[in-house]
Amino acid sequence: MNRYTAILRNDTAILHNDTAILRELAAKYAAIAYENSQKHMWELHASLNDLHPLRPIVLISELPWHELNVDGSLSLRCEDPDFRAAEDYLRKIIFQHTYFPGDMIVKPYFPVGKVIHSTGIGVEVKEEIRLTDRANGVVAHRYENQFTSMEDLEKLHAPVITYDSEASLRTLHKISDAIADIIPVKLVGESTGYGLGHGVWDIISTLMGAEDLLYALVDEPEMMQKLTDIFMDTARQYEKLGLLNGDSDYIHSSSAASRKLAGSITDHCHIRLENVWGRGYAQILATVSPEMHDEFEIQYACKSLAPFGLVYYGCCEPLDKKIDIVKKIPHLRKISITPWADINVAAETVGNEYVISAKPNPANLPCAASNPDLIRRELRELLSACRKNNTPCELLLKDISTADYNLENLVVWNRIAREEIENFS
Repeated sequence: MNRYTAILRNDTAILHNDTAILRELAAKYAAIAYENSQKHMWELHASLNDLHPLRPIVLISELPWHELNVDGSLSLRCEDPDFRAAEDYLRKIIFQHTYFPGDMIVKPYFPVGKVIHSTGIGVEVKEEIRLTDRANGVVAHRYENQFTSMEDLEKLHAPVITYDSEASLRTLHKISDAIADIIPVKLVGESTGYGLGHGVWDIISTLMGAEDLLYALVDEPEMMQKLTDIFMDTARQYEKLGLLNGDSDYIHSSSAASRKLAGSITDHCHIRLENVWGRGYAQILATVSPEMHDEFEIQYACKSLAPFGLVYYGCCEPLDKKIDIVKKIPHLRKISITPWADINVAAETVGNEYVISAKPNPANLPCAASNPDLIRRELRELLSACRKNNTPCELLLKDISTADYNLENLVVWNRIAREEIENFS
């Protein structure tokens, strides 16, 4: 046996073993996807986002997976990179559905994301990273300012977006050959679940650092216009290349199902910006006045988010006292209300005009098993404010840096959230 034949036989054995692993997981995934409860889950989400809620929904996202492998079911066994990525996706969906599902949607197909490349915007992030837990992807950053003079702004330019159809189809066929007789396999557009976001200030903060950025807020406003133009150019390229996903269940971890958007699609082979969610956020402006937030962010967001069918605005910045300016954004449908905002003020201002994406404090999660009353009080306050003001809402637990290496905290949090939602109804 020559070396080439030995390698070929070894690769064949690996693929055979990987395929067997994927098929077993695909069968479990399919069993979840075709449950009776899943048939109604999309309707539950869509009713909320179309402002006719059946009840609040609960979602849990951005998890510390490295802490949760209590039973070994998250351990990856595939060796082929494509199969290993598919295995990771399946294992995480199955695991979450088993232990803390909330109102998660499980698609009746396996999604294969289109391979998308970008040339970048002309400037790369330079940073120093500090960490306390090497297994945790949540780290501290110190960014180096890339704009020491106005001339440096000339480095910024719109990226060139390309779609690698050959690589995309190769992965699609490879996964299909392994599991398509168990669960359909579908090629999808932008598949990160984050959508296209006007997050100009997040970009600036990584290119300048927070302190220099805030000083530049007044001195160099033209940077905002330039980055807004870059975002709009990028969005148009995604639309032209057919890279938008008209079947996304989530937008930045938040529920995205909508009859309005689904009904706006006339050509499923070419999804337009008007068929999908856009999102905007400006976390670095958390402490600036509503007037400054309006001047340096909202006016640009109004322009860049206008082409989208629906808009979700906000991330970690408190918006309870800025909702009046956020309402200026065209097609606004959902507003993020963080743990650092007053839910009562927010719900009273929002009323039933928009959906509130209420963010419970993830710092409380490590106390869930030992102090469930803390979780119950927090969730009850969020739900009570929305009920009082007839405000459609979702409970979205995200940005979870740690569960204190205790799966039970997520299990208990999930149970309490469902109990409080039942009481709400």
